[in-house]
Amino acid sequence: MKNFTNSVLRFLLGLKRPSSSANKSLLHKNGETLSSFIIREAVAKDLEDLVTLYIQTWYETYGSSKHKLSRDYIHRHWKEFFSRTNEGWFCFVIENIRTHQLIGYAKAKPYSSGDLPDYAGELNKIYVLRNYQRLGLGAKLVEHVVRRFLDNGIHTMVLFGIPQNPSCGFHEAMGGKRLYAANRQFHGGYGWKDLREFAERRLI
Repeated sequence: MKNFTNSVLRFLLGLKRPSSSANKSLLHKNGETLSSFIIREAVAKDLEDLVTLYIQTWYETYGSSKHKLSRDYIHRHWKEFFSRTNEGWFCFVIENIRTHQLIGYAKAKPYSSGDLPDYAGELNKIYVLRNYQRLGLGAKLVEHVVRRFLDNGIHTMVLFGIPQNPSCGFHEAMGGKRLYAANRQFHGGYGWKDLREFAERRLI
């Protein structure tokens, strides 16, 4: 029953997202094309923009939530990550090369929890602003993360989300397999058992 309820919530949240054709039209209206954007590694000077992006994408995804985000807390969170230069974490951002606005990001790190010993990398967060979704940019972020993991000798990846997230369909389109608890409940987690296969399939 809980899995069904989460499926309904995912569907309802997904209705708020613009279609691919709507976002393509908006892109054209703004005088942009997909070549207007680059994907690069985040650096410390991106801190404030990443905090703003984190908050905006979170509210776009879970706007009906009563939980309110603290900018100060999120700022400390990202600042702490940028201070950890030797822990293997990394973050890619999508940047508009004309306006320098960040419109999406993916953060990843090694995964070493004993809970899921079959996985060595974690796609910790991935978000794209609503008006730039369904244009292939999120898939490009995943490809960059996978390539970095493979370059670092990491061949498996896990993602932990929440089951109400309308992006669950995106994770599945990217080849992620649902992770179920012992009671067969789905809590929003996905696993990739062979990133080399993913890379070969997408020619990255």
